[in-house]
Amino acid sequence: MKLPKLFAGLALALFATSLLAQGYPNKPIRLIVPFAAGGTSDILARQIGAKLSEAWGQPVIVEAKTGANGNVGAEFVARSAPDGYTLLLTDLGALAINPSVYPNMAFDPVKDFAAVNFVAYSPHVLGVHPSVPVNTVTELIAHAKANPGRLNFATSGLGGAPHLAGVDLALRSGSQWTFIHYKGGSQAVTDVAAGQANLIMNGMIATYPQVKAGKIRILAVSGAKRVAQIPDVPTIGEFVPGFLSGSWQGILAPAGTPRDVVARLNSELSRILGTADMKERLLGQGAEVLTDTPEALAAWIAGEKAKWAKVIKDSGIKLE
Repeated sequence: MKLPKLFAGLALALFATSLLAQGYPNKPIRLIVPFAAGGTSDILARQIGAKLSEAWGQPVIVEAKTGANGNVGAEFVARSAPDGYTLLLTDLGALAINPSVYPNMAFDPVKDFAAVNFVAYSPHVLGVHPSVPVNTVTELIAHAKANPGRLNFATSGLGGAPHLAGVDLALRSGSQWTFIHYKGGSQAVTDVAAGQANLIMNGMIATYPQVKAGKIRILAVSGAKRVAQIPDVPTIGEFVPGFLSGSWQGILAPAGTPRDVVARLNSELSRILGTADMKERLLGQGAEVLTDTPEALAAWIAGEKAKWAKVIKDSGIKLE
């Protein structure tokens, strides 16, 4: 009995998809980072890319495509061929926030991507240049209130997760500082370490080396719990109840990428990130491995997108 043309075509497509996954990867993979070199996403991409290349015998080429708080690189991946050979590693918070910041975005962070896997979570570091006369969050808030607008708060970019974390902290504590927006977290960290700016909230992976070097004084971390490696450093929430922010990193592919390819990527990432080597390496940088199913990641992004849209609308924040 002959299959109807529709079912025959569907069967052929499924067979072709399965063959694609079986042979994947058979050429270099491009891992796009939409933020400047030296930031959290870039550091993680290079570590994970090396492990994927080692496991699969194919080069994983990390490329920076920066601009518009990650939108340039994200759009490039969203418009790429959905074959698993062009991937995005990004700060998922920024991806979820951007639709509320850039109303004319050329892509949708939910519809235009196939979620692959989380990578890691690291809290933001709240830190100051050693010349700022504060040692605790309480002292920072008091100093900011006594000197409204005089503290320069360095961010990785207008509308990014660190910027909105700083806005949220200011609103919750009744503080006021002046935001200075850079083209990436690494530039912001460098300027605070050099004393060109006073205050920063930024991903721990990219920021903590300057803390260890004594160039940035850490006041607190932004997670729900203290970091095991630095147990004496409090969370911001211990001083400002309910405060939580951080860097949730993940990998996505263009929408339409075959499910078998997404599943293979998800499985390999979970395996790599689950090794003792990677867990220890990330823990040493102040991050924790975070992996889950593609469906869980997609649902998380959709939820964060809705949450930030409401926060920005309700708070009256103006992002020009």
